[in-house]
Parts: sequence; structure tokens; C-alpha cells
Amino acid sequence: MSLHFLKTRWLTQTRFYSTKILLRLENAQVVRFGAKDPVFKNLSLTLKENDRLVVVGPVSAGKTTLAETIAGKHAIQPLSAGQWPIIDPTISPYASDHVHLVSFKEDSGAFSYSKHYYQERFNFSDPDNDLTLRDYLTGDEKDIDRISTQLNIKHLLPLSFVKLSNGQTRRARIARALLKKPAMLVLDEPLMGLDVEHRQHLLKVLGDLSGIPVVLILRPQDEFPAWATQVIELKDMKIIWRGKPEEYQQNRLSHKQSADGEDKLLPVELDTSSNDPVIEMNDVKVTYSGNPILRDISWTVRKGERWALLGPNGSGKTTLLSFMTGDHPQAYANDLSLFGRRRGTGESIWEIKERVGMVSPEIHLYFNQNLTALEAAGTGFFDVVVPRAINQDQHETIKQLFKEFDIESMMHRKLQDMSTGEQRMVLLVRSLVKMPDLIIWDEPFQGLDDTMIRNVNVWLEKHMRPDQTLIMVTHHEEEIPRAVTKRFKLGAGGVQAKD
Repeated sequence: MSLHFLKTRWLTQTRFYSTKILLRLENAQVVRFGAKDPVFKNLSLTLKENDRLVVVGPVSAGKTTLAETIAGKHAIQPLSAGQWPIIDPTISPYASDHVHLVSFKEDSGAFSYSKHYYQERFNFSDPDNDLTLRDYLTGDEKDIDRISTQLNIKHLLPLSFVKLSNGQTRRARIARALLKKPAMLVLDEPLMGLDVEHRQHLLKVLGDLSGIPVVLILRPQDEFPAWATQVIELKDMKIIWRGKPEEYQQNRLSHKQSADGEDKLLPVELDTSSNDPVIEMNDVKVTYSGNPILRDISWTVRKGERWALLGPNGSGKTTLLSFMTGDHPQAYANDLSLFGRRRGTGESIWEIKERVGMVSPEIHLYFNQNLTALEAAGTGFFDVVVPRAINQDQHETIKQLFKEFDIESMMHRKLQDMSTGEQRMVLLVRSLVKMPDLIIWDEPFQGLDDTMIRNVNVWLEKHMRPDQTLIMVTHHEEEIPRAVTKRFKLGAGGVQAKD
């Protein structure tokens, strides 16, 4: 065997099994800017060129903080404990200019939800100072067309950004990050809001990226991409496990089977056939600029029923929910009755909202991150997203709900210091503070781990009144609460799907 052959083979293997360091943290103290105490102590993590890392852990484990740390958004003490060889100092000495983090929060500076109101997304006309998706995706036109095609959002380019759905805005943020040609991409729960097909497609797109290392922050129960090479599990702001994806999933499966075995009760479906209707829809239709969003939808929901509203991304679920909350202007042009009263017969939107408690990804986006959990939950009494003074009884109601969900420690923390999952728990409490007749949960479990989802489901069984009605949307069939015994399905194109 020739020396030339051996040298060529060695070089090929060296490139394939590259040990080039992208990031190294050694016994680092990670401190949020403006804080004194470290959030991570003695954190050690090394990422190499061919690593494809998945970070998992329960709510409050520190996943988002670790993502922000990898992206250079927190201070490292001592400075020598953190190194980013991946960065090109001739372009910028700051890691955050090279490592792009995409999270639930819109922090690009290109768009601000504070300049818009929630109902604006359902209007016929575009809002003032409108920003289209194409405007949001700054960059070369050919690159925009290519990347938007890869992520299945090219057909949305002319649309107003504020009118995009949760799943669409998530893909738009990923597209914007890719257009900036990052040295590394860190995605905090990128599967949030996506149906099965879109989740699988996104993971394939990310796996096919050429030359861009990807770090994924996922819930333990999320799908892992086939291309992942290692998993880190966090708990209480510490790395408690490292290993291969298949090993982690085997361990998780055994734990899950054990937990599921403890809960074998079957759901009890009550006879509600004689109950008064809460919602009556007959041949509901919604059209924008000649494009049908919902077609001939008929649905009756009776007092005390628990429904799951299912369907793929783009099937019109959120639009249908907006009819139930009084937010959609086309409700007046349809045969729709809420709480026994036909829409358009003199009732105000606020009279409807008094009887409805809602949480959704879209409403979540409109909350000021400087609010405390107590202030955010308190807005549910007034159906607004800005803080108002609450009385002692209202304060006690919030406190009791936080206790029942085992999140009392969050009450006085600011939203900006919480993970997406922690914030979502706060907004779940917000939806319940009025003890409403109708509870509408649009993808309520985004960001929540198995334990929290189980706690919420147990709460529903123990605390929902027999006369309370629940409608929830999810893209994860396995997360539907046991108390939910009915299904209503939409198909692609906004049609009522057959069972």
C-alpha cells in the first residue's frame, strides 16, 4: 500500500471526522447581563464541527438559557472559560453576530407586536405601516425564493406578517436566520405549532443544510431528527446526562411506560345531548381576497362538552376559534350563535369575552415581557394584555390557581426571565381566573414537558365544573387530555373532515 494512498485516506478521514472546535465552555459561570449571581455554575460544553446537538429537559431546566449562552447572549466568567473559535473576528468579535438564535419571541427588530392589536390579523384590509413576509425576509431575492420554498412559505410572501399563523411565523424566523448565512444555528423549540407533516419536513430541511451546524432545543417528548449525534439533558440548571440519541430515547421510553402504567382510568363521557348549545355554526364560510379559508362548517358545541379541534397547519382552526371569541368581523355575515344568541343582534364583543377564557400562541406574542406572572395572569379578568389593578379576591384567585398548578414560585418573576413553557403556564392560569363558561385552549401545551401536561390534565378532571365547556387545539394526539371525549376535524383547505 503506497504512502500516497495512506496519506490521502488519512486526510479524507480527518475531514469526515473533523475535530474542529466551534464552541468550548470550561467550568464557566454564566451570568445574565445586569444580574449578579450565575444561572449556570461550572458549565462545561464542547461543540465540534460535526456535532449535531439536541438539548432536552423539563420546564425550568435551563434549556432556553443554554441556547442563549451558546449564542453568546450572556456573560461568561472568567472570560477565558468561554471560547468561540467559530467566529470570524474580522467580521465581528461578538459570538451573537455569528451564532443565530431563533426562539418563540420576535426579537429581530424588523417587527414589533406592540404596534399591533390581536384582532388586526382577522381584518379584511392590511394594517397601517404593513410589513409583508417578503419585507421581513431581507436578503437576495433568489435566496429568499429558495429558502422560502424549502420551508413551504413562498406562497405567503405577499401576506402581512401580522396575519401569519404561529407555525408560519416560526418558519419565517428560521428563514430569516438562514438568509443571514450564520456560522451556527440554534433553534429553541422549532417544532412548536407545526403538524406532523411540517415537523418532519422541517427536520429534513435542517438536516440537509450544508456547512451550518445546528443545535436544537426540544421537549423530551418531541421527535428527534435522524441526523442528531448527541443529546444533553438538563435539570435545575445543570447538565445531568450526555449521550447518544438512541440511548436517551430508550431510557425515556422505559420511564414513560412506567408513568403511564400508573394512570389506567378510562374517560367518562357524559350525556350532553339535552344541554343548551354554547356554540352553533351553520355553513360558516370565510374568504379573504377570493381565497376560501373556511368552507361550509357546521358544528354545535353544548354546555359541559370537552372537544379537541384537530387539523393540519393552514386548515383554519385559529380562524374558527376567532368566531367563538367574537374577534372575527365575518362572524356577522354567517349563521353563528354564541351562548344562545345570534351574532349581530346587539351583543358586544366584551359581553362574549366575559364568558370566555382563552390562551393561544398568537395572544402570547402580544404580552409585554416586563410584566410579572401575577400581572400577566391578572389581565385575564379584563380580557386585555396590559396590566390593571386587581382586588384582593382576584389576587387570591390567582394565588390559588398558581398553587394548584404547582407554580407558586413564578408569581413575582417577570415574563422575560421565564422560558416559553413557564410563560405558557402563566397564560393557562390567565385563561381560568374568571372561571369562564367556555375555555378555549389553542395549542396550550407548547413548551410544556410530560409532567406539566399530566398536571394540567389532572387539574381539568378535578376542577372543571360540569357546566364548563372546553375546546382545545393540538397537533399532538397523545397530549389530548383524558377529559376530552369529542373530536372535530378540519381538513386542508378549511373543509370539515370526515372521521
